[in-house]
Amino acid sequence: MTDWQAYVDDDLSGDLLTAAVIIDATDGTTLAHSNGYDLKAGEGAAILDKFETPVKAHVEGVAVNGVTYKVVEADERSIYGKNGDTGVALARTSKAIVIGYYNGQQPELARMLVDKVASYLV
Repeated sequence: MTDWQAYVDDDLSGDLLTAAVIIDATDGTTLAHSNGYDLKAGEGAAILDKFETPVKAHVEGVAVNGVTYKVVEADERSIYGKNGDTGVALARTSKAIVIGYYNGQQPELARMLVDKVASYLV
């Protein structure tokens, strides 16, 4: 877990993201997370399902840390969701799914950061 935790602490922390979680891309278990942020029971498996069938993400939204986000964009690689002024960006690799939370200001930059870290992990 320590290696994954370094990505959360070093690469996904700062002004653009309020928190981050990295989950295993095969079973949805948490590999690393910011203090106070983690997935609720069943959310990891549900997120994996949304990546397998992105249309479900659009219809059902995506739940992360107990909050359901309206999905504004989804495919097999990325899911972006919004709930009021907050949002989440999820990016999938073969090993992990990187999840970043942001507070409304500059969602495009938050998404780019999550995608960049995920690209590095490929």
